Amino acid sequence: MPEGAEVVPGRWGPDRPIGIAVLGMGNVGREVVRILRDHADDLQSRVGAPLTLRGVAVRSLDRDRGLPAELLTTDAEALVARPDVDLVVEVIGGIDPARKLILAALNAGKSVVTANKALLADYTGELAAAAERSRADLYFEAAVAGAIPVVRPLIQSLSGDRVNRVVGIVNGTTNFILSAMDETGADYGDTLAEATRLGYAEADPTADVEGYDAAAKAAILASLAFHTRVTAADVYRQGIAAITAEDLETASALDCTVKLLAICERVPAGAGEPTPAEGGKDRVSVRVYPALIPRKHPLAAVTGAFNAVVVEAENAGRLMFYGQGAGGAPTASAVLGDLVMAARNKFFGGRAPGESVYAELPIAPIGDTPTRYHVNLKVEDRPGVLARVAGEFSNHGVSISTVRQEGHDDKARLVVVTHLATEAALSETVAALSGMESVTSVTSVLRLEGTEE
Repeated sequence: MPEGAEVVPGRWGPDRPIGIAVLGMGNVGREVVRILRDHADDLQSRVGAPLTLRGVAVRSLDRDRGLPAELLTTDAEALVARPDVDLVVEVIGGIDPARKLILAALNAGKSVVTANKALLADYTGELAAAAERSRADLYFEAAVAGAIPVVRPLIQSLSGDRVNRVVGIVNGTTNFILSAMDETGADYGDTLAEATRLGYAEADPTADVEGYDAAAKAAILASLAFHTRVTAADVYRQGIAAITAEDLETASALDCTVKLLAICERVPAGAGEPTPAEGGKDRVSVRVYPALIPRKHPLAAVTGAFNAVVVEAENAGRLMFYGQGAGGAPTASAVLGDLVMAARNKFFGGRAPGESVYAELPIAPIGDTPTRYHVNLKVEDRPGVLARVAGEFSNHGVSISTVRQEGHDDKARLVVVTHLATEAALSETVAALSGMESVTSVTSVLRLEGTEE
């Protein structure tokens, strides 16, 4: 908002619409525009004033987009700067020019609704500061899990509680691939090709299968849950490209499946630290990786391209949010929910809660984070090998929960499941095992989540 300007309740009304600019007209932007136009009367009743589309910024004017020519522009900066635009919806994606456009809108006192997880994961502080200075709103429900409402519950519904853990499946592409591998026994490459053919995976699936998309969403969730600014760089990330059909087979033998999980949790002061500081703070552990989870866990039943997020709070207990995590119409639904809230605030002279980072909890290194592990080894099938393998785990302070051995000619496969151990201890154990003469190879190391331990 320009310096010296004031919010004037009643500035908008039935005859004075709230002007909307939409930046981007891909799958989500197209659906946002459709809903704005098809449900204009309902939206006006919910807000108190009409929501009028002032313009849509697109890359090219060559295509027929089903809109009057006067609504389309390739000059996004000019559209944002128009005096009859009050709210800006950003669904371009990426860092630039989205960051510049959002900052321009916020600095001018125009509220912003965005679905841009990559931008928020690294620049929430800058955007939130601009919104605070101008007393504008910054909404981003659609940035984390499509249509699933999880951002607002963390900001508002659970604002009086203490959140201890958030764990979820927040990428539909990887969940489709892992679900199909589990159901059919196919390997990763074939399943990825099928996901691409069906439109669940992009031509370049790197952001999804290597965990970058989920890591950005995990950073946003952790920031909200623990009142601490977390960026994508703070998130330990591992993708699914190394997952094999054999991994799914051994998981099934343990009555488990494999999911790419985004895990954000509060680590009590001193837990996992080699030398805990006296009077130290709790820490925040944020990580994304494929993990085994028991089939009885609620996230194990989330299949296909669906998403789900489980929030564990001190007083509310366990809450689960489930639904369509992507797609034009589902994501547009979340965008419109934010848009209505921002428009209501304009109409009534209110404002959404701003960024909350008062806790400033330190980030726990992945090496200090205790987790259970599933280690798959190929070893020589002869007396004493199992004892020597177990001894290496013990030498590094990693306690074994179960061991399963499968023999085949002169070779054997050992599947070891540990009790809680730190990443650092497990890494040292695996390095030692790899150097043993009787161990042919350590074929996979997966974490085990969702158990009572």
